[in-house]
Amino acid sequence: MSIFRAIRMPLLALMLLGLAPWGAPVSARAADMPGKVLVEALQSGGHTIYFRHSSTDWSQNDQVRQAGDWKTCDGARMRQLSDAGRDLAGAIGRAMKALKVPVGRVISSEYCRSAETAKLFGFGDPETTTDIMNLRSDEHVGGHDAAVANARRVFATPPPDGTNTVVVGHGNLMRAAIGEYTGEAGAVVLRPKADSPTGFETVTVLDPKDWQALATAHAPMD
Repeated sequence: MSIFRAIRMPLLALMLLGLAPWGAPVSARAADMPGKVLVEALQSGGHTIYFRHSSTDWSQNDQVRQAGDWKTCDGARMRQLSDAGRDLAGAIGRAMKALKVPVGRVISSEYCRSAETAKLFGFGDPETTTDIMNLRSDEHVGGHDAAVANARRVFATPPPDGTNTVVVGHGNLMRAAIGEYTGEAGAVVLRPKADSPTGFETVTVLDPKDWQALATAHAPMD
């Protein structure tokens, strides 16, 4: 049984991976072992994994009065990660490492909750950028369309050879730039595709719990 939404991988790609016999229905094969297909694809690199920041304290509210206010980690001024969210980000990072998913660049929005999520994954300090922007503050980067275009350029940039790029941002940007929406700490796996209108395509969508399930089922034996 699939633990996440069906992987959007064409039959040819499955055949090239040696995971589907000629003529096998994609849906049947994906139902048999979608986790294995995804893990092997990620282990090969070439993907961008866009995460919504981890779980936050919803008793706190964002108060952006001028550009840069979002950088503060003061919960009296901006919504921050909850303790559970910090634990969850660390757990996701450990599961990715157990799966031997190679991570090169780590990029996040400048919002503290996104940058902290990215750092807690444990792949090094993130590159923070306004190219990944909460759309509630999009007026500071030229408006909605500019914010979406900036993000899509990041998503369409091929990762360094043999690695995946991790990007941490916001749910509203995910919906506008990718057309998917998850809860906090959810992720969309993308890969560059030059002939796509956006410059990339969606491979699959993951809930936070899926990382540990994938690690339990498919982590390589040392």
